[in-house]
Amino acid sequence: MKISKIAVPSRFPSQLAMLVLASAISVPAMAQQAPSSTEPQSTPPAAVQQPSPSASSANTDKEGFWGHLNPFARKKWVKKRLDPINDRLTELDQVNAKNASDIKDVDARAQAGIRQAQSTADSANELATTAGNQAQQANGLAQGASSKVDQLHSTVNGLDSYKQVSDVDVAFRSGTPALSSEAKKQLDDLATNLQSRKGYILEMEAHSPMGGAAGIQSSERLAEAVQRYLVTEHQIPVYRMHYVAMGNAKVTTPDSDTPQRVRHSSVHIRLMENSLAAQDDTAPHAMASASGAER
Repeated sequence: MKISKIAVPSRFPSQLAMLVLASAISVPAMAQQAPSSTEPQSTPPAAVQQPSPSASSANTDKEGFWGHLNPFARKKWVKKRLDPINDRLTELDQVNAKNASDIKDVDARAQAGIRQAQSTADSANELATTAGNQAQQANGLAQGASSKVDQLHSTVNGLDSYKQVSDVDVAFRSGTPALSSEAKKQLDDLATNLQSRKGYILEMEAHSPMGGAAGIQSSERLAEAVQRYLVTEHQIPVYRMHYVAMGNAKVTTPDSDTPQRVRHSSVHIRLMENSLAAQDDTAPHAMASASGAER
């Protein structure tokens, strides 16, 4: 604050001049300390409406010539300049908090999506595994059904498949249907061989040297005599025997492929066995042989 110069007349004493100079210095100092008092003083309306030049000059002098803060600046002046900075910092803190919350929300949703995708993948894997197991079971069932069909096809084809096991030629004397002791022995041996067999038939061809209808009737009586003996003596089922009366039709002998004329009365018997029945019969024999070998 500038100190105004006071002219002192020469007629006053030097003590008066010193008193005036001290009062001039103490008045600005008291004006400097007045705003820092705790209780504000009431100002007249005129002072509020029209600030004094000394107050405006005091406000403008808070900063120095080069813009440096005056050490004697008031807290209100400092707060006025710091408030925009604090508001900006508060706004930045709010933005940072919002960004952190958004990042946390996005991360939570991403984790939830990952867990849901993993759960969906696990469910799909389980469904694929179940479908694979079901496909394997279906494949096994299909293979089993195919095997059953093949077996059934083989069975159907084997129903009419017969092969010759043995044959015997029973001779008669002079065309009479009486069986000789030799003929009965042949039939007894044949019946004994039939006891352990299943799925067999006996094919019989009766021959007679007589010609025409007489030969056919004679050969028919020979076949009936053989059939009657097997039924009554050995209980061979009738449905397993089939005969045909050939009369004097030419026959092929094992010694010659050329058909030969019938020279004597006879009944040729062939034992025919079904291939499926033969498989069933061989299985028990094979198991018995294996058990005997183990012992």
